[in-house]
Amino acid sequence: MKEFSLAMTGAIDEQLRAHLVRDDGQEDLCFALTYPSRGERRQTTLIAEVILPRDGERRVHGNASFLPQYFERALGLALSNDAGLAFLHAHPGTGWQGMSRDDAEAERGMAAGVFAATGQPLAGLTLSAKDGFWSARVWERDGDGAFVRQDCVSVRVVGSKLMVAWHPRLRPAPRRTESLRRTIDAWGAPAQADLARLRIGVIGAGSVGIPVAEALARSGVERVVAIDFDIVKEHNLDRLLHASAEHALARTPKVDLLKAALPTAATAEHFDLDARPISVCDEAGYRAALDCDVLFSCVDRPWPRSVLNHIAYAHCIPVVDGGISVSRLPDGRLRSADWRAHVAAHDRRCLECLGQFDRGWVQADREGRLDDPRYIEALPTDHPLRASENVFIFSLAAAASELMQFLLLVLAPAGIADVGAISASLPALRVERDTRSCEPWCLSPTLEARGDRAGHPGTRVPD
Repeated sequence: MKEFSLAMTGAIDEQLRAHLVRDDGQEDLCFALTYPSRGERRQTTLIAEVILPRDGERRVHGNASFLPQYFERALGLALSNDAGLAFLHAHPGTGWQGMSRDDAEAERGMAAGVFAATGQPLAGLTLSAKDGFWSARVWERDGDGAFVRQDCVSVRVVGSKLMVAWHPRLRPAPRRTESLRRTIDAWGAPAQADLARLRIGVIGAGSVGIPVAEALARSGVERVVAIDFDIVKEHNLDRLLHASAEHALARTPKVDLLKAALPTAATAEHFDLDARPISVCDEAGYRAALDCDVLFSCVDRPWPRSVLNHIAYAHCIPVVDGGISVSRLPDGRLRSADWRAHVAAHDRRCLECLGQFDRGWVQADREGRLDDPRYIEALPTDHPLRASENVFIFSLAAAASELMQFLLLVLAPAGIADVGAISASLPALRVERDTRSCEPWCLSPTLEARGDRAGHPGTRVPD
């Protein structure tokens, strides 16, 4: 069954709130440009640009109404930008808002014109003025040509914190259970309800990804998507949780380790694991990732990292990424170990600007050269692509660092949200922060909220 959702950046959210929530308490309205983000199961509408009314284009009279020239101007902008259209207004209520008959008829009346002009369904949003809670729907055309309201499961705002408004019927809050008592006591039932309902993708079921996935399952997350095409090999056994020599001999898919372990580790009453032995660089893996609310990047190759970086900005899905680097002395002893964790999302430094990949590495990965020992051996001895040393303990440190970034993103404890990229080092035990924005030449911010219209550079996904 298809699921609908809506997402916007924190900057768009702030602009809309500033316009829709009036000091005089009256309702207001506006239009916005949208772009589609098509996952395997979920269709997300991305709010990309606000179209504020000009003088004489709408009337505010307790309620609010717009004049035809405003709708025509907004529709013209949608056409010229190859975009769809959203209609937004405020209500003086709290929580998720239903629709009055008049409001529903007004949106249904616009839906046919918007679809005829843009080929995309009209999106409708309501902002509860008292508590700032978003609700949303899209108007889909059925087989008979009628336009039917489809309520969105969620509205996501991606800023310094990930804020999600959930439809109370389509995605109800989980009830408190004894198995989660200590977790809920740590950060409260409302925070747990927000965290538990997220669909979280773990890309890479290796030495970092499996501990991340298990931590999510034990923390009450209800939906986990695991994507990894690799199999268990003998040289993985010192770092791969739940792996045995029998798994290596049988060439067991790594995601099968999660299929066996997570259902028994999960504390949610209704836990769903979608384990995919595929690559995020392929059509199926890419679309499955677009169904998620948050993605963990637990990969060690530049190509999938570049794909996840693209998703973070073009599709407004935060990506929690990290890495490990181990350095040895000439005599083989440990010199140092460094691990880092960061979030790629709106108004944050992207993975390319953080040095997690560059375009040359991506091209080499796409061409299969990173699987050619001759290519690797020809690289300088200190080249990042030659690094293969790792220890399970360091993997756990990297996983914990990514999970801490995730909690800051979702829970923002004590009002603290974005702390930037965090790097830690052993044996110095120093922690460094990087709060810079992307470089001036970076393309990631230009892709923001463009969804499928941003294309799929560097992947095997067709345009």
